[in-house]
Amino acid sequence: MKTMTCKELAGACDVEFHAETFDEMAEMSKKHAMEMSGDQAHIDAMEQMMQLMKDPEATNRWFESVQKTFESLPED
Repeated sequence: MKTMTCKELAGACDVEFHAETFDEMAEMSKKHAMEMSGDQAHIDAMEQMMQLMKDPEATNRWFESVQKTFESLPED
């Protein structure tokens, strides 16, 4: 099990997510973002991510970077 925060996953807060795989972590982050859709800081973070997603190469670089960060984390 590894831990990352919302901010480490391009979010806006320090809520921690705990997951066995990066895919699980990404799904938790996505769910959290939807739950926080009324929070301006999270809306701003989602807008930034949507801008990034307009460039597939930049999106892939970001995704690979965050996945490498996840893989390098120690187990909880």
